[in-house]
Amino acid sequence: MTDPMSEATEQARLGEGGPTKSPGAAALNLVIEAGPLVAFFVAYYMADIMTATAVIIVATILAVAVSWVRTRRVPKMPLITAVIVSVFGGLTLWLQDETFIKMKPTIVYTIFAGVLLAGLATGRALLKPLFQMAFRLTDEGWTQLSLRWALFFIAMALVNEAVWRTMSTDVWVNFKVFGFLPLTFVFALTQVPFINRHQAPEPAADARD
Repeated sequence: MTDPMSEATEQARLGEGGPTKSPGAAALNLVIEAGPLVAFFVAYYMADIMTATAVIIVATILAVAVSWVRTRRVPKMPLITAVIVSVFGGLTLWLQDETFIKMKPTIVYTIFAGVLLAGLATGRALLKPLFQMAFRLTDEGWTQLSLRWALFFIAMALVNEAVWRTMSTDVWVNFKVFGFLPLTFVFALTQVPFINRHQAPEPAADARD
């Protein structure tokens, strides 16, 4: 399933001393997030891109199902990712054209960027409702963080286009596994100083009473 922003932001949150999850829950979350991508990688090198595409479709749907069983909810971004994987993966298998599965990251990153930018254009920082339980930022902080992630997603979409259009399928598969996630984690960690600088003050004691 691999929702890059939520997983990477979780890592950044833990890095700045946010509340931690139990080791078991953290391990299961990692399997749910990274499992479909690992399954795709293994299937590709054991078989071919079509087999890997079929595997990632099934693995992504299973990851969404497990998430629902555990929490009785599915976050919007992983759900969007699952739908896009199913649609573009299905087109890849139906037409026997690997172009569609290679375009999938571009579409996902573009949608995420578009949603964040549309929110900013209407005066809403859409990262706030997603991550306000992890961070307490000022309104300006949420706005700037949303813009930074939107620009990052645009950059990642362009990188994916460059890689799949100019490199071999082997290179693209390796970059999908060993490039996108590390880049996202590194970007999230570089935002920790920004997050620390824009922390909202704690509510006054009398305001909470």
